[in-house]
Parts: sequence; C-alpha cells; structure tokens
Amino acid sequence: MSPLEIGAISVAAIVLLIYLGVYIPIALTAVSFVSIWLMRDNFTLALNLLKIAVSDSAMEYPFATIPLFSFMGLVVSKAGLGSDIYAVMSAAFRRVLGGIGMATVGANAAFAAVTGSSIASASVFSKVAVPEMLRYDYNPRFAVGVVAGSSVLGMIIPPSAMLIIYSFVAEQSVGEMFMAGVIPGLMLAGAYIGTIWLMGRFTPGFVGGRPAEDYVPLAWGEIANRTLPMLILIATVIGGIYLGWMTPVEAGAAGAALGLLIAALRRTITLRGLWDTLIETGHITAAILFLITAASIYSRMLGLAGLPNELERMLAASDFNFVVIMVLYVILMLFLGTILDTSSIILIVVPLFLPLIELMDMSLVWFGIITVVGAEIGLLTPPLGISCFVIKATLDDPRITLKDVFLGALPFAAVMLAVLVVLIAFPSLSLALL
Repeated sequence: MSPLEIGAISVAAIVLLIYLGVYIPIALTAVSFVSIWLMRDNFTLALNLLKIAVSDSAMEYPFATIPLFSFMGLVVSKAGLGSDIYAVMSAAFRRVLGGIGMATVGANAAFAAVTGSSIASASVFSKVAVPEMLRYDYNPRFAVGVVAGSSVLGMIIPPSAMLIIYSFVAEQSVGEMFMAGVIPGLMLAGAYIGTIWLMGRFTPGFVGGRPAEDYVPLAWGEIANRTLPMLILIATVIGGIYLGWMTPVEAGAAGAALGLLIAALRRTITLRGLWDTLIETGHITAAILFLITAASIYSRMLGLAGLPNELERMLAASDFNFVVIMVLYVILMLFLGTILDTSSIILIVVPLFLPLIELMDMSLVWFGIITVVGAEIGLLTPPLGISCFVIKATLDDPRITLKDVFLGALPFAAVMLAVLVVLIAFPSLSLALL
C-alpha cells in the first residue's frame, strides 16, 4: 500500500474504534502498533518503538506542567473562586440587557485563566449562572447557551490542557503556546459579549430577562475580597511566564502552591478534600500521559509509513495554496468534532498536517491555536458536544432539555467559527505576545 493509503486506513480505523467506544489512547496505540508490525513484518520493532514512545513521554521535563496545573485548577475550584468572580461580574452588568449573560462570559474567562478546563467551567457555571438567569426570567435556551459557549474559553485561555497536549504532539514550547492563547482567548470572550449585546438589541425574545430591581451594589472591600485572589493567581502564573521570571513548570508549581494557600485560608478544603484532589490530579495526569504516549507512537507510525514525505510531494505537485489547505483543515475538524472530543481530534489530525504547515513555513505555534479553537467548536455541536452534555447532567431542571442546550449553544459555535477565520487570516494576532 502507498503511504497515503496507510494513513487514510489508520485514521479510519482509529475513528471507527473510538466511535465503537474504545478508549482513545488504546485505539491510537493499537492501530499504530499493528500498522508498524504489518509494514515491517517485525513484532520486535513495533514493541521497541512503543517502549521508546513511553519513555520519551514520561521523561519530558515540560510534562510536569500537567499535574501542577491540574492540581491548581482543582484547588481553585474548591476554593470557590468561580462563584466569587461571577458575583462581582453579575453585580456590575445586571442592569444591562443580557448583562448576566455578559457577566457569565467575563467570569468564565477569568476562571479559565486559573483552571484551563472547559468541563470544570461548564460544571461550575451551570450551578451558579443558569439558576440566576432563570430567576430574572431569561430564556432557558439563552441561559444554557451562554454557559456552554463561554465554557470553551477554558481550553483556549492559558493554562489550557489542550495547548499542553498540542505542544507535546507538535514539539513546541508550552510557554509559547500559553502566550499565544491569551489574545485569541480574550478575542473570543469579547466576541461573545458583543454577540450577547446584539442579541439583546435585535432578538430580545431569544435573550429574555428583566431589570434587576433587587440589584445591590457590592462594596469595594467585598469586590477586592472576591477578586484579588483570582487576580494574584493570574498575575503569578501568566505574568511570571510572560516576564521570563518562571518557566511554565515553575509557574505551575507557584500557582498550585498559591491556590492551595488560598483554599486553606478560606477554609474551603479539608485534609480529606486535599487527598481527593491529589487522587483526581493523579487520574488526570495519567490520562493525559497515556494520550501523549499514544500520539507519540502514532506519529512514529506515520513517519515510518512515509506519509509526511508523501504529503509534501503531493503539495509540491498540486496547486493547493494556503487558503485551500486551511479550508480543508477546518472542514475536517468540524466534521470530526461531531463524533470525537477535542483531544482525539488533536492527536489524529495534527501529525497528518504538520508536514504541510512546515513546508509552507507557517508558525506551528499559530497552527496550534487554530487547531484548538477549531476542535473546540466540537464541544458545542451534536452529537458529541461534551460541554452541552455536562451542562445537562449538572442541571436538575425539567424545563431544560438537551435539545435546548444545543440550540442555545449554536450561535456561540458560529461566533467561534468567525473568530477562527479571523485568526487564520491574521496569524499575527496569535503571535503578538511572543
């Protein structure tokens, strides 16, 4: 078989296995292992490449960012910082039409800067923001749509688990990926707020809501008490990396220690809670390491099959330009987003397209932002919109169906696509802070 046929069959086999319910890393590893074995007719070679992939993944120093940032996010969630920042934002925006929705976006953006998890954001703000919006007679579809749409900010604004996974797959700096995610993340948050304002002005029936007659402004002391811990954490982690004072690993350690200190001072975490957090951190770390190892053996299989060289030859022989390739890439990600989660999309398509991006002399850091934003749209689209399922599972409200969550999230998925087009057209937006 030709390299292109091997690559196509392997991708189809991986997607089929995942769709049948096989655990993603197992599907990647099994297909890659069997492909190497069949291509070289050498079981020992396949086994040795698997050993190398495992050792390389586990021994990478930047890998330490994963448990540190995971622990920080879990501790911060237990400390109640998500609820605090939402209270401040909602108090400031309540008298604006759609203001509580804008507050949800702003709070989610701030929460994302210290957790890096879309699932955590969806879970927290489903409990905090949706009941509050329903209390002020907002349209249930709008309420859950805002939470679903803004929850994806957790995978774009650093520290993001998806940016970390991409940095390992593409062999890029974790710190540079974090810096590249700041402006696109803020752009998306701003686009969401602008969209909510337009909805309130031109489609008030979809937004709903009423003025907050019981609005009580927060005192400056209370605002400071609720926001300073979050601001200090953000300044420590992102500021430390940007100013060059800390490596991403050191920033993760500092953020984890600071988050634990905040939770302890607020008395929101017990020894039992700390132990549970450590166990959960271990589970997350093990899962991501398994993913990275599977991606490593998959990339080695594609290289052994000669697929990168074949794609380069095809590109040189065809008239495909940058625009055509990016259109095909985005369409592929949108399609895969309907059946796969974000990490699966990154692990499958990035090794296939990296040679083409390198051949066009485009930044792999910029390509990572495009990949994550494009793949994140899948969190909002059926049938596998994970954020939408999390919101439905978290809410105990018979008035809201899964259909309502997906329909409410649809406008925000469209906004994400528009922002993605802008980021593709203007790579400097992603690279401005580097």
